[in-house]
Amino acid sequence: MRFVIIILISALFLVSCNSGSTGSKKDKNTLSPDPKNQALNRVLKNKKLRAVTDYSSVNYLIYRGQPIGYQYELLKNFTDYLGVQLEMVIEKDLEKSIRMLNDGEVDLMAMTLTVTGKRKKQFTFTDPIMITEQVLVQRLPDNYQNMKTRDEIESHLLRNQIDLAGKTVYVQKGTIFAQRLAALANEIGDTIYIIEEDKDVEELIEAVARGEIDYTVADKYIALINTRYYPNIDVKTEISFPQYVAWAVKKGQTGLADTINVWLDSFKKTLLFRLIYNKYFRNIRAAKIVKSKYNSFSGGHLSPYDDYIKEASRIVGWDWRLLASMIYQESEFKPNVRSWVGAYGLMQLMPETLKKYGLDTLSPPKDQIVAGAKYLRSLERQLPAEVTDSVERIKFVLASYNAGLGHILDARRLAVKYGRDPNVWEDNVDFFVKNLSDKFYYHDEVVRNGYLRGDETYNFVNEIFDRFEDYKNLIKD
Repeated sequence: MRFVIIILISALFLVSCNSGSTGSKKDKNTLSPDPKNQALNRVLKNKKLRAVTDYSSVNYLIYRGQPIGYQYELLKNFTDYLGVQLEMVIEKDLEKSIRMLNDGEVDLMAMTLTVTGKRKKQFTFTDPIMITEQVLVQRLPDNYQNMKTRDEIESHLLRNQIDLAGKTVYVQKGTIFAQRLAALANEIGDTIYIIEEDKDVEELIEAVARGEIDYTVADKYIALINTRYYPNIDVKTEISFPQYVAWAVKKGQTGLADTINVWLDSFKKTLLFRLIYNKYFRNIRAAKIVKSKYNSFSGGHLSPYDDYIKEASRIVGWDWRLLASMIYQESEFKPNVRSWVGAYGLMQLMPETLKKYGLDTLSPPKDQIVAGAKYLRSLERQLPAEVTDSVERIKFVLASYNAGLGHILDARRLAVKYGRDPNVWEDNVDFFVKNLSDKFYYHDEVVRNGYLRGDETYNFVNEIFDRFEDYKNLIKD
């Protein structure tokens, strides 16, 4: 009997220990008073992660209206995991980015940051997202295409690091490239003239390709991507050992770093992680993106209809990039697409709306866009004057465009009844739009237009504004 009691006590003790262990596990969405969780708490409280990155051909750009990029896609998957929005901040100056991180203006640096001992004293790094090396970027000889042998081409290139003696190399200011070149000069016992520039790495690579400078240094993966843009550059000469590339948070903010690491450890094992890596660094389709006119990095255009959108945006008084974001949401810039409910064209106008503006399914893209802008203007004029804020009015117009004005007025009446602000979209009217699919709300006596699949409208507005922020970052006004 005594033996049985001892076993029972032991079992209870183990259950107690296990329960305590389970209870001590911190949920990723739980706020903590620990100072090391300050950055994580801010992200969770604001429901937004602000990440600074550099605008580049691989990290963050727009292609055919859609934000893409290696850093962007990783960040988007992390913020989806965390259940928060992603806000991208563009800054090519590394020193400014560091100040933004330390001042709390951003939560994370998602740039091409190689991990070094010196930088570990400045930041708290996440686990690595990749491994790279530093390479010398140099220009192939002018007539390399007419040279008969590879050896003839090689004779014009620097392959031995010793041959950098007496050469002038331009590097981005604030990067570790200058430190590496200085160390290399010491190792070879000669002088390398190092000039630090305010230009970013890819601007310096372009300067090499154009013959404005002879040499620069870049991380290998950035350099390789740029050979697609500039076939006359060579990036095969390595000047460093392999190094880790990671994200960085403010020094000591281990709560956010650890949360990223937990996600990253799991995400790296997925097929999606491999697909994202291959998409930017191995897929031959990347060459098509490089050559596209609708690549914001090299082409500077969103769509074939940019000029029409700019002209039509004046009708409704919007930033043309906002109207473009809406058109992408509706049709992905496809002029002949038809929805299951019969909406047609770039702006997905219903047949009765097309007819109202004298159009049909044969009407050209310009006329479709103009008609859509006129319809947006007509919705704006029907909104109650009490909605005075210009941005709020745009959100109400977008919601009305998607769901119909009647449903949005229903949501405003619900907001009044339940003590919310009927003139503010976020966390006020949008709540009732989302819940107009709930019988409790659409059967309410103030609701005149019945059921609405409100999640679609809620997402419609949010996704257009999120994309608009990307367009503002990457496309000139």
